[in-house]
This record gives sequence, C-alpha cells and structure tokens, in this order.
Amino acid sequence: MNSRFHIKPEIRILGIDDSALISDSITIVGAVFRGGEWLDGVLRSEITRDGMDGTDVIIEMVTSTKHYNQIRVIMLNGVTYGGFNPIDIVRIYEETGLPVIVIMRACPDFEKIEAALENLTQAKERFEIIRRAGNISRVVTKDASNPIYMQCAGIDRDGARRIVQLSSTRSNVPEPIRVAHLIATGVVCGESRGKA
Repeated sequence: MNSRFHIKPEIRILGIDDSALISDSITIVGAVFRGGEWLDGVLRSEITRDGMDGTDVIIEMVTSTKHYNQIRVIMLNGVTYGGFNPIDIVRIYEETGLPVIVIMRACPDFEKIEAALENLTQAKERFEIIRRAGNISRVVTKDASNPIYMQCAGIDRDGARRIVQLSSTRSNVPEPIRVAHLIATGVVCGESRGKA
C-alpha cells in the first residue's frame, strides 16, 4: 500500500492490545473501528506470557473473524505483548494481506530491550523479530508537544501517518488502540475480582 492509496474517513482499523501480566495466559483484545469514531466489534484471544506464540495467535484472530473482509489496517500497541512475546509484523502482513502499524508512546531503547531478552530462551530470535519491525517514525497527532512513534509493514510511512492522525480523535493515541487497551484492562480486572 502506498501513500496514493485512498484512505477513507471510515477506514476499518483493527487495534490490538494486551492485558496486565497477572498469569501465564495473557488476554489480547482487538477493537474493530471505523476510522476513529465507531466501534464495530471486539475480538479476544490468549497468548503465553513471555512466549513465542503472539504472531500466530494474532494471525488466527484476524483471519478467523467475521470482520476480516472489512478490515484494511491492523494497529498494534508495541511489538511485544504479554511481557516479551514478540510480534512479527512483516509476517502478519504477509499472511493476512493487511498492512500493520505499530504505535508506541515513547521511542524504544533497543539496548535495554536486548539486555532484558537475555533472561529468556530464544533471546536472539526474539530480538530479530523486534528489529524486523523496521524504522521508527515520529508522528504528531493531537498535541504537537507530545508526539507518538510508529513502525509499519505493508504500507509506506506517509500513508501510515495519515491513518494514525485520522484515527486519533480523542487523544494522542489512535482510538482503536486506546479502546482495545481499555477493554483488555477491564476484562482482566473483572476476571481477577471474580476469582478472589
């Protein structure tokens, strides 16, 4: 997808975020949005804390949903979920046919990430997946003094930036990511209270 791709105001975006690390099975939630305005659906799945199954789970979650044919872009809140379960955004793009945009509130420190991965199995492979997400770009959405950052696969930076800006309707963070985070947090908080 290039920057000449026609980006409609109601482009269907799937935002995905994970829940808190309260067990070895981590909930991930997808929020299907039309632009940054309307929530059309919610998806849910599970990944392993500090595992290596995140990419496969997200691909399955995307391709098995009834919303698959309407979704035009996937947005992720970072490239590691459930602790250090790395997400291969290039593979997601290749296997779903959907561009992927990674959103970050701060620019990552790769030296710190690499050092932290040394405590886990397959450290080199995990770091390669993280680095595969590519170059990081700064994006200004609602507040010029508080930019966010992005990486992308299957779409150029100009197109990705336009989608990020279009969908950041209520905060600096795109609405599909913001709402997926709220739902993931609420679901897990509710579950942990129920088990008490």
